[in-house]
Amino acid sequence: MNTTEQGCIRIDLEKRLGSIKAMNAVNNGPSKARSDQTVSNFDAYATLEIPYARLHDAAHCHAYGGWHSVDITGVFPDFAAEAENPKSYDFTLTDEYLENIRLARTEPFYRLGQSIEHWIKKYGVNPPRDYHKWAVICEHVIRHYNEGWANGFHWNIQYWEIWNEPDLVPASDGRPSATWNGTPEQFIDFFTVVATHLKQCFPYLKIGGPALGYDFAFGERLLKHCREHNVALDFFSWHHYGVSIGRLVELAGLARELMVKCGYGEAESILNEYNYVRGWTTEWPYSLECESGSRNYKGAAYVAAAMSALQRTSLDMLMFYDARVGCGMNNMFHLTSQEPLRGYYPFLAWAKLRRLGTEVAVTTENLPDIYATAAVGKDGSIGMLVTHYTDNDDLVAPKLVTLQLPEALRGKTPLCHLTDHIRMYTQIFPKVSADGTLTLKMLPNSFIYIEWSGK
Repeated sequence: MNTTEQGCIRIDLEKRLGSIKAMNAVNNGPSKARSDQTVSNFDAYATLEIPYARLHDAAHCHAYGGWHSVDITGVFPDFAAEAENPKSYDFTLTDEYLENIRLARTEPFYRLGQSIEHWIKKYGVNPPRDYHKWAVICEHVIRHYNEGWANGFHWNIQYWEIWNEPDLVPASDGRPSATWNGTPEQFIDFFTVVATHLKQCFPYLKIGGPALGYDFAFGERLLKHCREHNVALDFFSWHHYGVSIGRLVELAGLARELMVKCGYGEAESILNEYNYVRGWTTEWPYSLECESGSRNYKGAAYVAAAMSALQRTSLDMLMFYDARVGCGMNNMFHLTSQEPLRGYYPFLAWAKLRRLGTEVAVTTENLPDIYATAAVGKDGSIGMLVTHYTDNDDLVAPKLVTLQLPEALRGKTPLCHLTDHIRMYTQIFPKVSADGTLTLKMLPNSFIYIEWSGK
């Protein structure tokens, strides 16, 4: 097979760029087997050293407790009950779920609100009857997990996100919004009340939101209103599903510009839902094939490319949607066996980069669609993730990628693992020339993790 254009990647070990960011966070945690009739991905999940697991849509998974866990309607089922009474709360299944997440060495990122409701009648996504009472309920959820209230814990969970996708519009068939069945004005008032109350109660925790679906104009209205009412926000969260890495980078810049414009330039910018999606209607089956189906290698390459590209933006955290057990958008674990898929391995590679800790400069020459990140450890060990991602299915020829190695790496034998449509994190042995170059032949939608020992 002929190769397409050739190009070069150069590593500059002397140019240190700061820490490798938490680009390998996810939505949702592991499952643990309860009987002979269940399977588990707990050990494989724990191996990834996932920094944060956002809890959104956990209610759609019976392994996490279903509709009796996480959501406010799950932990506080009767809104007419007393918010200060421990007997009004049902924490049992949420306790178990969060404990499993923490046992996997992952920190919960608690979304206060409701899972998406696609059905024609809405239950939990309607505006609460009493905004302040809803805030007080959330206060007691936080006290349960961080202060031991109601036979709770002292877990010091830092991130508390208010709601999810309030800007999602009604469906084309006339069904109301699946995430906020109210007006924008109602949500802005609601968010202001809740954020103000929680920040007054917990000034040392990270309170934010709103997990914006797509509408930055809505986000601007919300942030301006919060600023006018002196609401202290610690992070602004937003979502994007698509096929273009360039668009992800552009949106990260736009999100930061919006935050600065509205007076929240010092807050964290968190993209806490993303995945490969070519379209939500006729292209949806194809998108699922790229996530958990036969084209899983393409979705995996998109994830790996996104991690590298967004590492160099002002984004503070990236969270994949979704690691949820049994979810069709989970390109990390098989739907039924829960065995690792190709989408598991960008997270394994990024965990190794984060373990090394310090990003070093990488430049690419004449290599469109190639994304690379390198890191160095305290012992001199080097790791590098190189990804070839493209949404053009007509491209089949590999790219010839040459790594121009610095003097410190010449003569050292690298350990290389390749993932593409043929191989899944398979060791390969690329040619290393005497002049300090390493040559890689990369098929479209593939990635390689390369390691050099510091010894």
